[in-house]
Amino acid sequence: MTLQPVRNIVIVGGGTAGWMTASALAKVLEGQCSIRLVESDEIGIIGVGEATIPHIGEFNRALEIDEDEFMRATQATFKLGIEFVNWGQVGDRYIHGFGFVGQATQALPFHHFWLRMRAAGKAGPLEDYSINTAAPRQAKFMRARKDMAGSPVADISHAFHFDAGLYARYLRGYAEQRGVRRTEGKIVSVSQREGDGFIDAVVMEGGERIEGDFFIDCSGLRGLLIEQTLKAGFEDWSHWLPMNRALAIPCKPAGPLLPMTRATAHSAGWQWRIPLQHRTGNGHIYCSGFMEQDEATRILLEHLDGEPLADPRPLKFTTGRRKQFWMRNCVAVGLSSGFLEPLESTSIHLIHTAVSRIISFFPRAGFDAADIAEYNAMTQWEYERIRDFLILHYKATERDDSEFWNYCRMMPIPDTLQHKIDLFRSNGRVFRDLQELFAEPSWLQVMIGQRIVPQGYHPFADLRSEAEVEAYVANVAQVIAKCVNVMPTQADFIAANCAAGARAT
Repeated sequence: MTLQPVRNIVIVGGGTAGWMTASALAKVLEGQCSIRLVESDEIGIIGVGEATIPHIGEFNRALEIDEDEFMRATQATFKLGIEFVNWGQVGDRYIHGFGFVGQATQALPFHHFWLRMRAAGKAGPLEDYSINTAAPRQAKFMRARKDMAGSPVADISHAFHFDAGLYARYLRGYAEQRGVRRTEGKIVSVSQREGDGFIDAVVMEGGERIEGDFFIDCSGLRGLLIEQTLKAGFEDWSHWLPMNRALAIPCKPAGPLLPMTRATAHSAGWQWRIPLQHRTGNGHIYCSGFMEQDEATRILLEHLDGEPLADPRPLKFTTGRRKQFWMRNCVAVGLSSGFLEPLESTSIHLIHTAVSRIISFFPRAGFDAADIAEYNAMTQWEYERIRDFLILHYKATERDDSEFWNYCRMMPIPDTLQHKIDLFRSNGRVFRDLQELFAEPSWLQVMIGQRIVPQGYHPFADLRSEAEVEAYVANVAQVIAKCVNVMPTQADFIAANCAAGARAT
């Protein structure tokens, strides 16, 4: 192993993945490495990653990006959670909100007391007990007030909806200001070193040879470096997550500006709705084994809120992950590392965590095998835990109105997921597996929302009288309702703070 430092980084592909990677590395390396990003305007990006989870705020803060400036530049809106429609049964609606549910005591999570009152017929819907799920129903939003400790408004957790193309453009400007060099054009071949197969250069259509020590593959689903060149292999998860087609279309905005994504289940898939300041992003993701494209298109167009602004754009994919995310001197970031459908808005988060791990395991020119193995193990574990959470949405259903939902309801699932379901179904217990992305409130909301009802609850919830527990649970809902009542609408909040086209004051 050589202790020589990496001097030249080549990022293949732009879009959200490429420019997030370039921006973060430019920030931390402070000019100590040459960073060159190669992309072609002729190669389109997927562009469905417009909804995020709160961790994106950590990424932006690490780059010292002003949130209001970012909002204006990307036509962004705020997001408090995701509404799921027609998942447990046709007609069901629930919100998976970010942040806390209820008010925890020293002994127990809140939901055990709620389960006790629910069994007694003395509790409202679960979403009444979280400000992140109560506020979207009234189109309300405000940022957390950390100066109001003990109040629900201190616990508001938000993410964003934004135009992914505008975000990439914004980060491009950020990265280029910090020395990242962009090269426009198509790569026609990849050169590998004799003996060890390391990538030593990419060759452009015009003949230019771009050499590097460390290559980062952000080329999307095709995986130009990690798969087409290095043959990393792919683990197919379509037997658990059978979606393999999507149609995406923007439309004019309509109705109140809701601070939540919506995922509406149809007969062989689901439709996303992502409200931005200037338009609404929509798409229908479906399984071609159960639905033809013409039918999927008809369903999508029939369920738009506003006038279409383009024709539906078809996309093809296979759900799964690379068998190796980092091989030799190349690591895959974004869709080149795998595809998990956007049901819980994890695509951009997986870019963020990949970049964070690259920084943690940033190599010397010798590329230590132990570091690469640990990077791959950590990334595999992350993908598998997110995979299980996505599968839960399909497995936990009572729908029997189509062949697709019958398949999902009856399909075998990973043992890791079955264990979580069994644990919750018995006594409402939810435990986070180490540092997995989705914490206890997320699992709770989806399982309750999709009709997995525990047979019991923690026995400590019976140590207090029913009247005392009823008052405690009711008070939580009352306080949250009062807080939501005084919050501004999201439309008013954006107009006052971060409307696109408005000047900062």
